[in-house]
Amino acid sequence: MATQRRREKAAETETAVEPIGAGKSEAHGYEFGGPIGTFILTFGLPFVCYAFVFLCNDVTGCPAPSLLSPSKLFAPPALSTQSPRQYALNTLKRETGWPGLGGLINAEAMLGTLAWYGLSLLLHVLLPAQEVEGTELATGLCAAGTFVLGPNFQLWTFINTHMVQLLTTNILFAYLLATYFYLRSFSVKRGNSTHRELAAGGHTGNIMYDFFIGRELNPRVTIPYVGEIDVKSFMELRPGMLGWIVLNLAYMAKQYKSYGYITDSMLIVNFTQALYVLDALYMESAILTTLDLTRDGFGFMLAFGDIPWLPFTYSLQARYLAVHPVILGPWYSLAIMAIGIAGYIIFRGSNNEKNVFRKNPDDPSVAHLEYIQTASGSKLLTSGWWGRARHINYLGDWLLSWSYSLPTLLSGYRLTNSILTPGSRLVTTDGMKGWAIPVTYFYLLYFAILLVHRERRDEEKCRKKYGRDWEEYVAKVPYRIIPGVY
Repeated sequence: MATQRRREKAAETETAVEPIGAGKSEAHGYEFGGPIGTFILTFGLPFVCYAFVFLCNDVTGCPAPSLLSPSKLFAPPALSTQSPRQYALNTLKRETGWPGLGGLINAEAMLGTLAWYGLSLLLHVLLPAQEVEGTELATGLCAAGTFVLGPNFQLWTFINTHMVQLLTTNILFAYLLATYFYLRSFSVKRGNSTHRELAAGGHTGNIMYDFFIGRELNPRVTIPYVGEIDVKSFMELRPGMLGWIVLNLAYMAKQYKSYGYITDSMLIVNFTQALYVLDALYMESAILTTLDLTRDGFGFMLAFGDIPWLPFTYSLQARYLAVHPVILGPWYSLAIMAIGIAGYIIFRGSNNEKNVFRKNPDDPSVAHLEYIQTASGSKLLTSGWWGRARHINYLGDWLLSWSYSLPTLLSGYRLTNSILTPGSRLVTTDGMKGWAIPVTYFYLLYFAILLVHRERRDEEKCRKKYGRDWEEYVAKVPYRIIPGVY
C-alpha cells in the first residue's frame, strides 16, 4: 500500500517533461493481488488500525495480557456460567478497553476532525506551502497553548480522550472520499477542456479494483471562498502528515502529564519523525515527480493511506512511550540518532543530487556525474549516489525508519492497579519484554515491504519505457536498493 507521499522518483532524471497521464494507453496488469487482494485491503485495513489501538492499550498493557496465554483465555473459572467463547470475548473486551460499537464514534470527534480539515484548507490557501510561514503558524498555535497550559492544553487532552473516535471518523471519511471521487470519475471525457485524465491502471472495468486503485489521476474540486484544490497533492501532505506530528505531540504531552518528565526516547521519536514531515513540506515541489502523482489514481488506496493509516499507525511508537516511558541513556540515544541521521543524509543527499541534475546538468555540483543518454531524451545517472544503487534514496528512507522504532527497545508492558495508591496503575515489563515488537516495530517492517514493492513497480515502468537503455543501466548499476546486498 503506497502511503509515503513524498517518495521521489529513483534513478531517473528527465530532460523532457511528459504530459501527465501520457501513459494511459499502456497495458497494465493487476497489482495488490487483483480484485481479491484489493477487496481484502479495502475492508481489512480498518481492522488493522483498530487492532493496534486495542491490543496495545493503556488499560491493561501492550499486548493485552491474555493474548500471551491463549489456552487460559478460553478456560473460564469452574463456577462461571459463561461458555469458553463468551468468557474469552468478555475478557478481551475488558482488557482492551473496548467501548462498544456505539463508543467508536461521537459528535465531538467528528466536529474536531472537520475543524482540522478546515484549518488545513485555510492554511493551504492563506499560507502557500513554499512559504515558511505556513509551517510556523500551525506549530505556533500548538506551542502557544502548550506554553500557557502545559500538558493540559485542550488540544492534547482532546486527542488523548477521543483517539479511538478520531480514528473511526477518519476511516469513515476515507471511504466517503474514495466513493465520491470514484463516482465522479465517470464524468471524465476524452479531450475535455479541463484536462482531466483517468489513471493508466485505474479503469480496468473491475469495480473493486478500480475503487481501490483510483480511476481519476488528479481530481480537483472548487470550494467556495477557498478556490480550486488539487485533492491528491493536498491530501498527500496536509491533514495526514501534519496530523502525524500533532498526534506525536499529544502523546508527548500525555507522558509528561502522567510522569512529570519527557524521556529521551520520546524526544528522539518526535524529532526524527518531525524531521521526516518537515522535509516533505520543505521539498513539496518534488512531489510532482512521484509515482503517486504521475501514475496512481486517487482511490481508496491513497485516501485511506493519507487520512487514517498514516497518522494513526505511524504514531504508534509515541503512543507506546506515552504509557511506558523508556529511558535510553546517552549511548543508546547517540547510536539511534546516528542511524537516523545517516539515513536522512543518504535520502536527502541522493534526492538533492537528482533534482539539481534534472534542473541543470551543468551545475558545478553535478557536472562531473556520469550518465546514460536514452533514446527517449532522458538521462540515467550511473555515478554519485545513483551509481551505488538504482533506488539509493529508499535505503536512506528505511534507515531513518529504524530511529522511529529502536527507542522502544524490547517493547512490551503490563499495567496493574496500585495497592498503595488507589486509582493509579503501575507499569511493569515482567514477562512482557519483546512481545510488543510487532507493534512498535511495525513501521520498520511494513516500510521495508512498501519500499521493495514500490521499487518493483518503478523498475517495471522504467523497463517498458527505456527498453535496451534500461538494460544497459542495470548492467552498470546492478544493485536495486542496498549496495552490495540487494
